[in-house]
Amino acid sequence: MQEIHATCVALPSPIGPLGLLLLGAPGSGKSDLALRLVDAGGWLVADDRVRLEAQEGLLQARPLPGFEGLVALRGLGLAQIARLESAPVALAVRLQPGAGLAADAEPLPEESAERIAGCDVPVIALDPAAASAVPRIRLALTARAAALAKPAEPPGRRAPLERRGGPLPVVLVTGMSGAGRTTALKVLEDLGYEAIDNLPLNLLARAVTEGELGRAVAIGADVRNRNFAAGPLLEQLGRLEADPALKVTLLFVDCDDEVLQRRFTETRRRHPLAEERPLADGIAAERRLLAPLRERADVIIDTSSMALPEFRRSLAERLALAQGPRMGVFVTSFSFRVGLPREADLVFDVRFLRNPHYDAALRPLTGRDAAVADYVAADAAFAPFFQSLTGLLQPLLPRYEAEGKSYLTIAIGCTGGRHRSVATAEKLAHWLAVLGWPVGLVHRDLDRGQEGKAPA
Repeated sequence: MQEIHATCVALPSPIGPLGLLLLGAPGSGKSDLALRLVDAGGWLVADDRVRLEAQEGLLQARPLPGFEGLVALRGLGLAQIARLESAPVALAVRLQPGAGLAADAEPLPEESAERIAGCDVPVIALDPAAASAVPRIRLALTARAAALAKPAEPPGRRAPLERRGGPLPVVLVTGMSGAGRTTALKVLEDLGYEAIDNLPLNLLARAVTEGELGRAVAIGADVRNRNFAAGPLLEQLGRLEADPALKVTLLFVDCDDEVLQRRFTETRRRHPLAEERPLADGIAAERRLLAPLRERADVIIDTSSMALPEFRRSLAERLALAQGPRMGVFVTSFSFRVGLPREADLVFDVRFLRNPHYDAALRPLTGRDAAVADYVAADAAFAPFFQSLTGLLQPLLPRYEAEGKSYLTIAIGCTGGRHRSVATAEKLAHWLAVLGWPVGLVHRDLDRGQEGKAPA
């Protein structure tokens, strides 16, 4: 393992999250560019110093212990942002002012190679201050992902990537109008899916099974579809699930009724079922119509309190292509004051633990900070609780997986969603990762600015 001065950010790609090494002198803009990439849907792996280890021909990037998710901002100090524990490095970006800004510059930056930590890594040069830096990086990463996905087969005989790696992923996207179904399709398209919206239900199975689909597909279906009804859609879903060449996931995008009413009112859009009745009645009618689909859904994402970057990360964590065959486990911390995560399969309440909110030195910190995590873990009740929690989960997870569950959401809650639940969720996610489960981690209410407003 080798440690270098660099910043590493992971971005979604058609073959899963891939890491980018940002190389440059101090003050060259590595952290600023990392923030822009995370805001565009990525995750921070490590800032300033990165640990690299060669694995199967690629470098695996990890942060230094204790610096997970921390980025250094000039004049502001350290800040916590969305993170991944590790990522395979697919590309390095050398930050050079003025690079690639000539009038005749190609859209895709010219690529060279450098020897880094014992591996040859493709490198491009970019001006980090350029407005086009992020899209040019995305172009280069997409090309790199395609190169990594190429099989060693003669030209013309290559099977589609998803079919070679197993069944072709098919995601049916439905949910409440205004909850984010269209946005979900756009995000899945960014993740490498072919997105099809408002396909007539009688063409659904034919489009998937008879088409020459060389990539994963996401299909949107909602009450705007002609002759839409839950029963026929579930019948089509059953036909698709019976095909062993397909891996079918039903995604339901949900939202609280009050939030939906506010969204429709603010945007002045008309609800599809409220043409001749009040908005609230249209929402209620749609919820009744979609109830069988929500009950049948493999993945439910509630967007009531989600910002767009969090929604993107949630979809990427659960539905990124080239995931391992194991069931994905999604851990989220939350505030009871805001409300339960409606997509949760298992909910655990940690409000019985000693509260860092009442320690003036710890109050402005979060459960991601070592001081708060140590404070929570020092509670005499924490060790037996965590032992019981992991003792419960360890035999349950394989049973859930054996029943065919693709995703399991575990929610950890405290009063404010900043201290106890965050520290516990971090520790639980680490425990799950050590056991080899694919883990996603989100702190839903961490950034709600709750300091001093209520115990956390």
